[in-house]
Amino acid sequence: MKKLLDFITAEMELAFRTAGYDASYAKVTLSNRPDLCEYQCNGALAAAKAYKKAPFLIAEDVAGNLQDNKILSSVEVVRPGFINLKLAPMFLAGFLNEMAFSKTLGVETEKEPKTILVDYGGPNVAKPLHVGHLRSAIIGESVKRIMRFKGNQVIGDIHLGDWGYQMGLIITELEKRKPDLPYFDEKYTGEYPEEAPFTIGELEEIYPTASAYAKEHEEYREKALEATYLLQSGRRGYRAVWQHIMNVSVADLKKNYEVLKVDFDLWKGEADVQKYIPDMVEMLKEKGFAHYDEGALVVDVAEEDDNKAVPPCMILKSDGAALYDTTDLATLVEREKLYSPDKIIYVVDKRQELHFVQVFRCAKKTGIVRPELELKFLGFGTMNGKDGKPFKTREGGVMRLENLLREIEEEMLKKIMDNRTVETAEAENTAKTVGLAAVKYGDLSNQASKDYIFDVDRFTSFEGNTGPYILYTIVRIKSILNKYMDEVRPSQGDVDYDTHVGDEDRKACRIQEPASECEKALMLEMAKFNEMIDVVYEETAPHRICAYIYDVANAFNKFYHETKILAEEDEQRRAEYIELLRLAKRILETCIDLLGFEAPERM
Repeated sequence: MKKLLDFITAEMELAFRTAGYDASYAKVTLSNRPDLCEYQCNGALAAAKAYKKAPFLIAEDVAGNLQDNKILSSVEVVRPGFINLKLAPMFLAGFLNEMAFSKTLGVETEKEPKTILVDYGGPNVAKPLHVGHLRSAIIGESVKRIMRFKGNQVIGDIHLGDWGYQMGLIITELEKRKPDLPYFDEKYTGEYPEEAPFTIGELEEIYPTASAYAKEHEEYREKALEATYLLQSGRRGYRAVWQHIMNVSVADLKKNYEVLKVDFDLWKGEADVQKYIPDMVEMLKEKGFAHYDEGALVVDVAEEDDNKAVPPCMILKSDGAALYDTTDLATLVEREKLYSPDKIIYVVDKRQELHFVQVFRCAKKTGIVRPELELKFLGFGTMNGKDGKPFKTREGGVMRLENLLREIEEEMLKKIMDNRTVETAEAENTAKTVGLAAVKYGDLSNQASKDYIFDVDRFTSFEGNTGPYILYTIVRIKSILNKYMDEVRPSQGDVDYDTHVGDEDRKACRIQEPASECEKALMLEMAKFNEMIDVVYEETAPHRICAYIYDVANAFNKFYHETKILAEEDEQRRAEYIELLRLAKRILETCIDLLGFEAPERM
């Protein structure tokens, strides 16, 4: 389905050509003065120099070809040469009806769907999720949903940190505490226990204890490094401990991500790609891409037009150990081999940008990936407290993610119970739904690359540009639709409008010309949906969805306050209002689904 702006631009291009001017000057934009017009074209100003003619005269020539236009109801020339446009109400209504009968609300899906892999999450096993993991999870989940909405095959990969020094620390500390476990007996040949020798709570305490002790005791640190080496070399008992760590950690991670409504198609980690490293390193040597520099094996990736120095991509340290560069390159080897994606999007802290520049360049230069594979770095900024510093607990420590979510839920529950409109059990469930929306919207409404202030009071407010405000608007629409159903089909009891009104009913009552300026304003906002989605898709920019639904919500609430919807005496007009609301609900619910949250039935 064409975008609204495309229809208007096509009319403007025809008008310019008919008047004898080049159609390239017919660019149409949203008006920056909505009090005067809805769209505008400033092409006459640009054309004036080329045609040596006053812009006002050019604009008048063009406007003369737009009279009695079915798409535009008003065309006005304003000095020095602006062309102000208003959309024809009947055309606008027809556009919305076409949206209403489209499964994708008028969004055109990819004619040739791509395979896109989204790398997000990136937690280390054996550690609790904390607020530092929030942005990657929330942004990555939204990006995945946006890519899928456009018809692509999208694969989400958590990319676990599961193969480093932390594993050696845990093994060393566990052996120190429980030396009699069979995992530490090299002569043991039997089956290892199926049950892990620790709980998730114990595991999360073991790692920081071991890490702190290793910093103060060199002998302990050396033993942990040795354990890491033996694990990676395949020592049987250590591999069994590692598998326990993975099982316990992943089960807990899945539980936490489920609360966030974030899910992954792949639960792969650094361990999965170790098997690719030897052949990859050998290829880099044989083909002359890699060379030794002070004992380390590196690949030069600097380019002549670099504005700042880009160091070589380090493949192996001087002691032969692999690094993050190595693992990320091996991950690309595996992704090419197993999935052959057209695009990979990395949702990662923006402070890692240089690392990914090195990895991407190395992968392209050495043929690890195909030349046509698009590698995109989507770097995100820091989530800060009100003091402008990275978000911490009141005691100054890193806050666990589950504790942050619990605080938000408690704040939402308090506000919901203050209204005294729902029972406690329902209020608790609603608080979880609205609390998650508050967190996700609060994050996603900011451009990913920007740092932002995590303000609990503001994010949980039912007023302003917040998740609760958006949900309250959706719930208000649901309430009106359900009340309408109670009136027109009372015998069916408490039913959902969408479920019980079929396409034939809706064809008999289509959206009609707006009866007021506030209704037209709402319709204009709704009509921007497919254009907005395409911009979000091209720019990988979920924050634009937030900006859009805030505008739609504001337009709806103004319409609601100025219009007697259910009290409208003209039954046909009232039914038309209901169809408009139904479409608004679909648009808003589609948007929040792309952002990764949902609306409750009541608030």
